[in-house]
Formats: sequence, C-alpha cells, structure tokens
Amino acid sequence: MRIIFRSLSFLGFLFLSVASKGQLTSSDIFDGLKVTLCGTSSPLVAPGRAQACVAIETPGHLYIVDAGSGSAATATLARVPTAKLRGILLTHFHSDHISDIADFNLNSWVAGRPAPLQIIGPEGVERVVEGLNIAYELDSRYRVAHHGEELLDPILGVLQPRQITEGIILEEDGLRITAFEVSHPPIEPAFGYRFDYGGRSVVISGDSLVTDTIIEISDGADLVLHDAMSLQLVQTMENLASRTGNTRLATILHDIQDYHATNEDLQRVVAEADIGQLALYHLVPAPRNAMAVSTFTGLIPEGALITEDGMVISLPAGSEDINID
Repeated sequence: MRIIFRSLSFLGFLFLSVASKGQLTSSDIFDGLKVTLCGTSSPLVAPGRAQACVAIETPGHLYIVDAGSGSAATATLARVPTAKLRGILLTHFHSDHISDIADFNLNSWVAGRPAPLQIIGPEGVERVVEGLNIAYELDSRYRVAHHGEELLDPILGVLQPRQITEGIILEEDGLRITAFEVSHPPIEPAFGYRFDYGGRSVVISGDSLVTDTIIEISDGADLVLHDAMSLQLVQTMENLASRTGNTRLATILHDIQDYHATNEDLQRVVAEADIGQLALYHLVPAPRNAMAVSTFTGLIPEGALITEDGMVISLPAGSEDINID
C-alpha cells in the first residue's frame, strides 16, 4: 500500500482551469474511487470547515454522503461535478447532516443533472424530503419562471425519497454500495456506508461509536473515514462552560461525550481491521492548531489522517496507491 501526499502544481491549476470551462473533467481521466471531503466539522462551529459531507466519485457515478451546512459551497469550490450527482446518502437526520440538501439539489439542477435527485436513507427520509419539497416549492417556481422549463425542467427540481434498510443498496456499473447500522443513540437506525469499485473500497462511518459491525465491514478497506471526538478538548470546554455559568452549553457538551468515537476508541479500528488508511472527519471539535491536532492523534497509531475541507483522496482502480491531495 503506497500513500502519496501531493499539493496542487501549476499543471494541476491549469487542469482545473480547463475543467471549470467544461472541456475536461476529472472523471474523464481517473478510473477509481475519488473521495472529496466537502465538510469535516460538527455542530461545533469551526472557521474554514463545513459540516459533515463526503463526495464519492467514479467515472460514471457521483454520490454524496450527508450534506451539512456549508458543504454545497465547499463542493462547488472543490469542483465536484454535481451535474452527474445521482443521490445523497443520509446517515441520519441530525441538522448538521441534512441542512444543505436543498443547495445540492439546486446546484446540480442548474448544472444539468438529468434525473431527479434521490435522497436515500433510513426510515424517516420521506418526512425530510416532503418537508424540503414544501419549503422550496416557491423557490423552484420562481427559478423556472425566470429561466424557463427548457433550461430548468421542474420535474428535476423535486427531490425523490428512497428508504433503505441494512445491506447492499446499489450494484451498478461496477459500483456496489452497502449500508450498515451504526451506534449513535438515541437514533435508531443510523447508517454508515461502504463503497466498492475497481477493487478499491471506502467505508464512511457517519456518527458512531466504534462497533463490531464497523470493525467487520472495515476489514480489507483501503480507506476508512470515521467520525472522531477529542474527549480531552470536549471535557475542557465543558469545564470552562461550567465555570463561566453557561450551564446549558456545559450540559450539551457533557451529553455528546457518549455517542461519538473517541481517539482512544479508534485504536480498535486499526488494531482489529486490516485497513489501508484511517482518516478522521466530523471532528468534535475541529482542531484549529497543532496542539489541538495532537489531542486527536496522540492516542492513535502514527499515520491516522486529520482531514480538511477540500481534501481529495484518490484510490486508482486495480492499484494499492492512496493519493492524498
């Protein structure tokens, strides 16, 4: 397994400039799984980071896992090709995982998405989609009236729900997506997802404690994206809130400590599952300096990756390389 870190060169900048004009797209030249971090934060506000969102791309597919606040803008800035977006996979319905669904719907509709956008998730997804369609009905009407039905087919602006259960939920053109239950009480069910394509694989935990199921489904995966909480930082924030009399915030900070994976818990993933790269996202709280980063990585074996918004992790088909830009 080769892990390669790269920064954007002049040629890369030139490529992106051409791609932005519609003459070339990354999917034209890359065969494999391309993972773009469109949101790496949690409900705890972090400058420069959107809330949870991961884009998974193959030459013929684009799916997004969760759509937290700010993630649609990050996806646009990262040049994620939303015209080919097929669906948004929801792990659960906390606001920091669903609040940008409407923006992704609009952006991909305007970009030329050829079919209605599917919103895929556990029981309850129909209610979320129904509410969003009602909330944005007038917005859609205004845009169609302004730009015309030839450009914006009104049918394509209406979200389509798809309720799923645990197991394989898609197998098409070489891509297999598997949903699995995770532990995020009191939410039941909450899901994570595994993507397999071209001999490569990505596991996305969503919000979860480390469970036997996650260990099992992560075994053999090239990349595991797992939510992570620095218990040390959260407890420090809780104590500070208590000392300053902010009892409401202190209570919330105390409550969240039992349903996110701590850095110590995450040792199980690398100890018990054979994985290529562990990458941490949905960071609670997102670190802002090297000292804060160390509270995440200090108890995890060397090599665990702290993700950032806009980071791209590419897994070429038929290879063992992991390219991190």
